[in-house]
Amino acid sequence: MQFTIPHYYNKFHCVAGECPDTCCAGWAIMIDDHTKKRYQMRKDAFGRQLNQWIDWKDGSFKQCGGRCAFLNEDNLCDIYKEAGPGMLCKTCRDYPRHIEEYEGVREISLSLSCEEAAGLILGCEEPVRFLTKEDEREESYPEFDFLLYTKLTDARDLILSFLQNRDLDCRLRVAMALGFSHDMQRRINEEKLYELDELMKRYQGMAGTEIVKKMADRRIEDKVRYEKMKKWFSLFGRLEVLNESWPQYLETLKRILFDAGAESYEENRKAFHRYLMEEEGRKRLWDQWGEQLMVYFVFTYFCGAVYDGHPYVKTKLATVSTILIQEMAQAVFKRNEGNLDFKEFVHLSHRFSREVEHSDENLNAMERIFRTDKSFSLEEILQML
Repeated sequence: MQFTIPHYYNKFHCVAGECPDTCCAGWAIMIDDHTKKRYQMRKDAFGRQLNQWIDWKDGSFKQCGGRCAFLNEDNLCDIYKEAGPGMLCKTCRDYPRHIEEYEGVREISLSLSCEEAAGLILGCEEPVRFLTKEDEREESYPEFDFLLYTKLTDARDLILSFLQNRDLDCRLRVAMALGFSHDMQRRINEEKLYELDELMKRYQGMAGTEIVKKMADRRIEDKVRYEKMKKWFSLFGRLEVLNESWPQYLETLKRILFDAGAESYEENRKAFHRYLMEEEGRKRLWDQWGEQLMVYFVFTYFCGAVYDGHPYVKTKLATVSTILIQEMAQAVFKRNEGNLDFKEFVHLSHRFSREVEHSDENLNAMERIFRTDKSFSLEEILQML
């Protein structure tokens, strides 16, 4: 078995009661069957408490005011306190660690939805490296397409090399990742996997100047971008709400961005660009945050295309998510009268992730939209970079 982690993975430590947004509130915490049986076997006073505060039908902990019933006033877990870490369910033991499973491979990352982990992910100054180790365990997945998986891992390595090429503007790196994924998808659809090696060689040799010219040809009028971005934000209205405070938070940011009209929207965009250029290193940090978001989403989801055959959609998910987070950041910038700090960018990134990534229904809905809605075609996304 092969295990892969980002190089910052082991730096994570839960801050427990000091966490500004506890993971034990705002969503349902599901209990795995093995732990549920262990809880049912407890017949002491604590077992009676478990019986009272678990929804046995749904297999989750009950909530009190949007908080897990076992989350105490100090933002600490009473199960951990009373029975020790061994009695935590798998969800609570693993989080914020996220595992993607493939035949003979486990890719383990930290979830952006944890604010402490988000700080590690976005605050990583150097390009992310991925560390691999192996043990002697073997496994076999019936009907696993190992050839496609191999091509996907090679393609992902190439995309990550684009995204981490700091000699290019961040927008151009994303454009290369999108263009390559689009061309790769066409070959998968046509069952021409044998052409992927040549395609990768062609993109490896592509000069940045070619991308610059193509991007310049796709510039759009300010008012057009305003209307397109408003439509992109309507995407959230088609998703399941996980945290009851999310709609109000999102609506506030939308009002700041759009309610004053296209001219005000564009003035804020220009003011934000001036803000990035005013102080040495500020633009570099902004590009670093964008790079780390893209690398995070691509690493987490791209190779999952081995199960559905849609790597281009995974790159769209990474790109649109990054752009929406960056737009939200510009709303915060305007709200703060011309200022955006790292802590606030981490907070809004983590809130986005909590709503989108922790619902299979939401992830599936977004991918379905990206496959079918022309508002998220290659041309449309390139215009929004």
